[in-house]
Amino acid sequence: MVWAVLRAPAVDVFAVVTGAALALPLAVRRVRPTAVLATVLPVGAAAIVVGTGNESTLAAIALALYPVVVSSSRSGAVGLGAALACVGAAGVAVATVPGLPLVPAPAGTESFATNPWSTLLFSAVVLTGAWAVAAAVRTRRRHSAELAESRTARAVAEERLRIARDIHDVVGHNLSLIAMKAAVANHVAGTRPDEREAALRGIEQVSRSALADVRTVLGGLRAPSAPAGLDRLVDDARSAGVTVTTEQADLSGAPAAVRISAYRIVQEALTNVRRHARPPRCHLVTSVEPGRLVISVVDEGAATSDADGHGLLGMRERVALHGGTLHAGPAPDGGFAVRATLPFDTGAHRG
Repeated sequence: MVWAVLRAPAVDVFAVVTGAALALPLAVRRVRPTAVLATVLPVGAAAIVVGTGNESTLAAIALALYPVVVSSSRSGAVGLGAALACVGAAGVAVATVPGLPLVPAPAGTESFATNPWSTLLFSAVVLTGAWAVAAAVRTRRRHSAELAESRTARAVAEERLRIARDIHDVVGHNLSLIAMKAAVANHVAGTRPDEREAALRGIEQVSRSALADVRTVLGGLRAPSAPAGLDRLVDDARSAGVTVTTEQADLSGAPAAVRISAYRIVQEALTNVRRHARPPRCHLVTSVEPGRLVISVVDEGAATSDADGHGLLGMRERVALHGGTLHAGPAPDGGFAVRATLPFDTGAHRG
């Protein structure tokens, strides 16, 4: 094989070398797009000038150009200009410079050198088409990424508004109760000690409840990173007397907006278990499937949760934000079940 190559005419050896130089770099064009384009362009131009260039030469240049344009607008513009300049210069040289191509095409065969002006037109069409397709893909990907960022920002803004509303409701309501009970305790302090003690105990209970609710609300201010964020919610629920068993997946593959919504849905579901389930016992399952995050919380108590309650309405709003689905109702084996499915764009997330 080696001896056959060495004895072959120079044009055949050059064709083999340029063919390899054009084809081999394409294997890593997605990893090193600019370097591959910088390699393929001069080799392709040289092949055209020598007279061995053909349709596969332009195909290699187009394949090398595509990932450069997709990867970034600046690199795409530079790559396009270089491609058109190199191939165009080679075509013009073949068409106008005496003595080119260096190796005329054998009789009965066709090459770019045979019809140089048609080569220029064909090259422009191929390279412009490759650039146009790549630019369209790049625009679509950037649009998807910007849309995902916009959704994340909107979810964060809604989360902050909801936290502010929750804090207002919790603090305002409980402070009103504390003030009322304190007034009662002060009024009966010297005459009815039993009522005074009952009022003071009520103040203590309301204060503890308010503190727990505020801690729950403020927990949403932390940027929840799964599974650590959900682990904190589970620990809080257990400390409040809820028996929780879990099957948790790594949620890092989901976008931030989806993880935030998942955190709040689990938070609401565990709060409902603590308030309504008798006994307060539940099983939490999280999983990440292709293009969606799934949450399931099933308790073993009576199905007494109000489907129109504030917590479940909040869950529905969050699920609707992502175009997902929510089932909240009696479980087949008794108790109450919450199952939320949050879809997401895997491509946009990687981008």
